[in-house]
Parts: sequence; structure tokens; C-alpha cells
Amino acid sequence: MRLLILGGTEFVGRALAEAALARNWDVTVFHRGRHAAPEGVTVLHGDRLAEGGLAALEGGAWDAVVDTWSAAPVAVRDAARLLADRAGGYAYISSGSVYAFPPTGRISESAPVVAGADPAATDADDYARAKRGGELAAIEAFGEDRALLVRAGLILGPYENIGRLPWWLNRIARGGPVLAPGPRDLPLQYIDARDLAEWTLDAVRDRRSGAYSLVSESGHASMGELLESCARVTGSSAELRWTAPEDVLAAGIEPWTELPVWLPPGELHDAMHGADVSKALAAGLRCRPVGETVADTWQWLRGIGGVAPQRPDRPALGLPTEKEAAVLGREA
Repeated sequence: MRLLILGGTEFVGRALAEAALARNWDVTVFHRGRHAAPEGVTVLHGDRLAEGGLAALEGGAWDAVVDTWSAAPVAVRDAARLLADRAGGYAYISSGSVYAFPPTGRISESAPVVAGADPAATDADDYARAKRGGELAAIEAFGEDRALLVRAGLILGPYENIGRLPWWLNRIARGGPVLAPGPRDLPLQYIDARDLAEWTLDAVRDRRSGAYSLVSESGHASMGELLESCARVTGSSAELRWTAPEDVLAAGIEPWTELPVWLPPGELHDAMHGADVSKALAAGLRCRPVGETVADTWQWLRGIGGVAPQRPDRPALGLPTEKEAAVLGREA
């Protein structure tokens, strides 16, 4: 299988490249050259937003393309158009954010989506509309029968460059009382980047097309299981102090950003952590236990000195020490 990955060096892209190499596929990665590519791939360099930046892709043919782009839709449009006659299919790693909010019911692939940005758009100010614009660009070039839209939910795992699970691991590793946002049994829905990669590779191999919500079943893990796994793998003596959602919010703490992963019970939580993923499960999605994701992420994080890479286009996440201390009634 000849696979072209547009990206292939960070987080999801790297998981895709490593999984494809493990299958003995012929893997080419196209990227800007800012990060080292996995050993064993063919490397092509270019900047998708620069004039002439796709020159390295003007030759060659592949059985499938996987595009991990997460910004202006024009980059998807231009790459997909260039490759349409030289690739069997095009898988675009999209997002569950494309579903319209508030939802009219439980989110599934048939749920309404946001109005997509013009595929020619050169900005990505609205993440959801930009992702939908990328979907439209892929369909425009490859047609609905050759375009696969992988609508990923919350992604965790080794190589994470957003800062969610790495923040929790480092915070809990420091020990002491830790603000644990409740309820403890709050159901979570996420996907390990490696499980996303394996499913996507199976899907392009099998020439699947159309949209798939790709995330674990709701309740695959709970907030308690996630944080307790962090305490276990770090060997920390941290004391998880479970705090009612209303008390967290009353303290002016921002869900999702200051307390990564966590959303209080309610409409937004249900939309983010309650999608119907029966279509993906029927198509072979399998998700590893949360403890494995946490342990492998900690092993990777320790191996790079404890400081996770940070995407420059995403804000740093985490709860300031003084805010946590104020809620827990201790000195910062």
C-alpha cells in the first residue's frame, strides 16, 4: 500500500506514519521540515500556504492520501485538486466540531453540520467552519465516493502537542492536593491517536468513504478513571479532591482550557462526550483502555524531559496554581 501523509511528523500525523510503517506500507510524508519525520518514510518538503509550496507533490502516485491539516481550507483544496488524478482516495482528518451546536439530538453522522467556510478561504478564524471547509474541499476534488471524512473527537495519547493529558500528568506528578473537577463518574468520550490511526488506515485500505464520527463510546472512561490513572502511572502521592461542578464554576475556572478535558454536566458536555459512534464501531473501531493511553503518554513525556511540545496556534492550557489554591483553601 502506497500512502501519502500530508503532515506525518506530529501527534496524529506521526501516529499514522508509525502505524503504516508497522504494516510495511510504503509511506511518504509531506511537511514543512520543522520536525523530524519517523525513520523509514520518504520525505517531501513544502509549505502548503506558500506560492509554489506544493511543487514536491507534482509527481508520484499513491493508493491513498491522509491529510491532517487543521487550518485554512485552501490548503486542503489545493492539495486535493493536485492529487485527485494520482491517488485512489483522500482521507481528511476532520473534527466533531463540524456538527452544529446546540445539537437537535444525539450527535451522529446524520446530524446537521455548520456552514462550511469557502474551500478557497485563506483564514481559519472559526475552527468548525474551517474544518467543514476542508471537508468540502476534499469532496469537491475526490467526489463523495473517494473522500473519507474522519470526524475525530477529543484526541489524547503520546506525542500530544495540545497540552491536555500532559498537563494533568505533570500536575498530578507534582503531588499535594489536586483540584479534581467532579463528578468523579462523569463520562468521557475521546480517542487515542494510535487508535484513530489504525482505524483510518483500515478504512483507506478498504476504500471507505463518507463521514465517520471517530471517538470512543461515551463512558469508555470517566473523569475519575482518567485522573486516578494519572496518579497511578506517575507514582504520585497526590490527593485528588473531588469538587462539585458548581463550585468549580463559581471560582471562575474555565472548563476545557484551565481544566483540560473536563466539561461540567450539561448540554455542552453531552455534545462533546455523548456522540453516537455506532457507525465507526461497526466499521472496526477499537479503543484501548484509558490506563494504557495514560501510561504510554507518561512514558513518552518522561522520555522528552517532561515538557510536551506546544502547537504555536493553540493556547497553553492548565489551571494557575493560585486559582487551584483558592478553591482548595491552601496557600499557593
